[in-house]
Amino acid sequence: MVDVAGLAPDYDVAVVGSGFGGSVAALRLAEKGYSVVVLEAGRRFADHELPETSWRLRRFLWAPALGCYGIQRITLLRSAGRRAGNGPAKLLALSGAGVGGGSLVYANTLYEPLPAFYDDPQWRDITDWRAELAPHYDQAKRMLGVTTYPRQTEADRAMRAVADGMGVGHTFHATPVGVFLGRPGERVPDPYFGGVGPERTGCLHCGGCMTGCRYGAKNSLVKNYLWLAERLGAQVRPLTTVTAVRPARSGAGYEIETVRTGGRPGRHRQRIRAGQVVLAAGALGTQRLLHRMRATGALPRLSPRLGVLTRTNSEAILGATVPLRAARSRGVDFTDGVAITSSFHPDRRTHVEPVRYGPGANLMGLLQSALVDGGPRRVRRWLGTLLRRPGTYLPLLSVRDWSRRTVIALVMQSLDNSVTLHYRRTWSGRGRLATSQGHGGANPTWIPAGNRAVRLLAERIGGIPGGSVTEPFDVPMTAHLLGGAVIGATAADGVVDAYHRVFGHPGLHVLDGAAVSANLGVNPSLTIAAQAERALSFWPNRDEPDTRPPLGEPYTPVRPVPPVRPAVPAAAPGALRW
Repeated sequence: MVDVAGLAPDYDVAVVGSGFGGSVAALRLAEKGYSVVVLEAGRRFADHELPETSWRLRRFLWAPALGCYGIQRITLLRSAGRRAGNGPAKLLALSGAGVGGGSLVYANTLYEPLPAFYDDPQWRDITDWRAELAPHYDQAKRMLGVTTYPRQTEADRAMRAVADGMGVGHTFHATPVGVFLGRPGERVPDPYFGGVGPERTGCLHCGGCMTGCRYGAKNSLVKNYLWLAERLGAQVRPLTTVTAVRPARSGAGYEIETVRTGGRPGRHRQRIRAGQVVLAAGALGTQRLLHRMRATGALPRLSPRLGVLTRTNSEAILGATVPLRAARSRGVDFTDGVAITSSFHPDRRTHVEPVRYGPGANLMGLLQSALVDGGPRRVRRWLGTLLRRPGTYLPLLSVRDWSRRTVIALVMQSLDNSVTLHYRRTWSGRGRLATSQGHGGANPTWIPAGNRAVRLLAERIGGIPGGSVTEPFDVPMTAHLLGGAVIGATAADGVVDAYHRVFGHPGLHVLDGAAVSANLGVNPSLTIAAQAERALSFWPNRDEPDTRPPLGEPYTPVRPVPPVRPAVPAAAPGALRW
């Protein structure tokens, strides 16, 4: 390992992670003249290298110890109630991996949040967040190529009928998606960035978005923010896992220790020095790193609020499946369309979306089981349901053609509930994140409106209502873990200030889902990008004065700082406009 004490920084800014926060940071900082390196634990994929189906385990699942360097992480978080977090499991979280982060595996759905998000008590008194974020939502939408999905699929018609049956048909609407629709399969010059972006291919409406679009239609971050950042000189280092971030031993800035992802322990270790560090490794990755640095004394002045207000987006992942024989006889195929094409609101704080995988992407069907409402003796009632109707539920064990005959229902809420993540040592000395009940209401283990919607959906399509296999054990599943390093007025209230600067450690920033301060009730990717756009708009150009108030001072609005070398021509749809 090279000793960098006393040397000038290798880079002005190191960005840890390449998802919706990290990619925005890479571009906007490169535009302002900073030298930028992006450190990404996952691998880089060309379009054709993405998995054909979810059964291509080495390219779909993330498990480096097993030789799997795919785009889908699945993380089980246990209870902090017993020593070292080895108590009962409390949460199953899905997240993304690879250069481009969650954009590789996400459902390309880009909503602005429900109104309760802006009014959450955690941050509402700092500023008018709706007004401050509005221009940055607009900018992120244009960068991500957001458009309203124009087609209506069989799953949409079924979901509209469910909304009508629940008396809320007026809330049903098509989804804003980040997909280049164009003419199916037709390759065209860059349609977003005035010719400086990549060529694109019109969407095939094949449902393969969540296994990573292989055809160039999905507006993943490697097609916009990262593409442009690299052309301004930002460096991206894939398969690079950050193990430590600590203040430099002499001089300003930080030292970042890395290892090669999946490499042998103790080998391929490197140390990079950067003037500033942006943490954007996702809510789990960023929290894991910050917790470990506090536990080892590397970042001793972190707020005691670290881990508090970790949000699940108050989610449930349910679905309805047509039995195999009936599906084949009726020619059922719900894979038509992009991943999410519509949604509705059973009430003002609940949001339901039909979700699909593409043909052959049946692996995630193994996470489905019988639907059982919450309450006492839930496991017993679940087992009783399976035993009383084996002819109904045993066929669910087969996932043959599962994606064609299933409509997944993603249920999200903007309610004020949370868990707290703690850092615990296992008997072997390794660190592990563990959960406990947090602020607000109890983190839901089931959502009554969602269960009702799925039962109506099953009736509509002639299928069987299902929940996730963890739900009978009161272990909810979320695809959108958020928070844990949230915005606060002071270090007693949050981990970062309203400019996303980490309290107690100047030059350290959090710009990913960990800084989302409340449940959104919608898919969070657009909000993560918009929050990052806003924070980075206030950074000075390199070697220019910083107009933001000093870290720790009360929040004061300042004007955005135009970059010295914008990447996108002014007349292009994705041009920087405030």
